[in-house]
Amino acid sequence: MKILENLWSLRTRKKSSSVAPYIAYNALGKPVWTPRNYALLADEGYQKNVIVYRCVTLIAKGVGSIPWLLYHRDDEVEHHPILNLLNCPSPRQAGSAFMEAMVGHLLLSGNAYIEAVFDQANKVRELYALRPDRMKVIPGIAGIPSGFEYEVDGYKRRLECDPITGHSAVLHLKNFHPLNDWYGMSPIEAAARSIDQHNIVAEHNLALMQNGGRPSGALMFKPGNCLPMTEKQRDSLREDIRRIYEGSNNAGRIMVLEGDFDWKEMGLSPKDLDFIEGKKMSAREISQAFGVPPMLVGIAGDATFANYKEARYHLWEDTILPLMEFLIAEFNLWLCPYFGEGYRLSYDADAIPALAQRRESLWAKIQAADFLTINEKRQAVGYGPIAEGDKLL
Repeated sequence: MKILENLWSLRTRKKSSSVAPYIAYNALGKPVWTPRNYALLADEGYQKNVIVYRCVTLIAKGVGSIPWLLYHRDDEVEHHPILNLLNCPSPRQAGSAFMEAMVGHLLLSGNAYIEAVFDQANKVRELYALRPDRMKVIPGIAGIPSGFEYEVDGYKRRLECDPITGHSAVLHLKNFHPLNDWYGMSPIEAAARSIDQHNIVAEHNLALMQNGGRPSGALMFKPGNCLPMTEKQRDSLREDIRRIYEGSNNAGRIMVLEGDFDWKEMGLSPKDLDFIEGKKMSAREISQAFGVPPMLVGIAGDATFANYKEARYHLWEDTILPLMEFLIAEFNLWLCPYFGEGYRLSYDADAIPALAQRRESLWAKIQAADFLTINEKRQAVGYGPIAEGDKLL
């Protein structure tokens, strides 16, 4: 307890939050389990739902395709160990695959963890994206983690954090969660009911097709002058119908009934249940939760080339680029200080084909600005000055 008090006294020498020490008071030093089942989210939400799969793939591959830029203060650096590290984080994974895995973890669980591996000279040599379901946060004082616990098949490894600054060899990326101090919220949680509805409709359609496209029904028996059927006769008749007429292989077979029998359908038709529109609506809600235009996930609309081009532009402008800005800010705060002061990461927006519309519009505005010199126009679009370029045209 003395150690914690001393650490806290060091912390409070600088200005800090007066309520931060109470955030982790009840769970201080103990691993806190994630409040959700990541395996269930990944299985039901990603592996069994084509809309979630498409949304996550579009965003993750988009982020993984963006070229990195590095600046030292205001000057661009073309060759540097940081760029080499991001382009090849480990011997087993390229930079694009690393970014896709990291963004996929963030979208599916609301959390992503990156571990930095150091060499003997204490320099960062490799980066690894860790599975969020294997990681637990260990709360510390002042509302910052004291470490992380990584567990695989019963084997645990603890990764410590600096008790004063909270800095660690592990970067924890998380989405905003209104009810949790340590873990982020996944878009799947917000779209859970829509995902369940979409999956149930798909399962119903599959079951209907496997049954030859026929809804469930009842075999009506009119006794008349005959004796009522015994329970054994009912079971035998039910089994014969199931064996002879159920299943996709028996689709179209003609049912032959003896005696005074009548078949009555009891299931509602897909039109009555409005399955098609309900499935489209749930798909739209899922895509909205991920920030992906519905047209890009296969929902039919005015799917002209112009509309598709506009949808791709909005995906990048409204979803991928804000996510990239978030990642760059976290990397600048966590990774760049390992390589010295003054370094900051950015990205090359001109290399993104989907943003050509924005780039052409910007260039047209700059070209039409008669109050700017040639060098000012060149600087605005990322080019260096030229001789005698400081004059107005």
